[in-house]
Amino acid sequence: MVKPSQANSTLKVIDEYCSYYINLFPEVRSFEAFTHFHAGIISDLKRKTLPAIAELTGLENAQGLHHFLTQSPQ
Repeated sequence: MVKPSQANSTLKVIDEYCSYYINLFPEVRSFEAFTHFHAGIISDLKRKTLPAIAELTGLENAQGLHHFLTQSPQ
């Protein structure tokens, strides 16, 4: 049996808050996008754009965040 992947951690407060919602996401990638999005929203970024949030959270590009917002079933 293959062990499911674990989501990469962000800030402790974000990981704790988002852990309540992990069962809503069928894929770990969706849950990671959820946590990255939250990190960007509570950050001190002047403009909360997806490219800015992606850069802040260390993502290569904002495409994963875009897919999360536009195609997430929840």
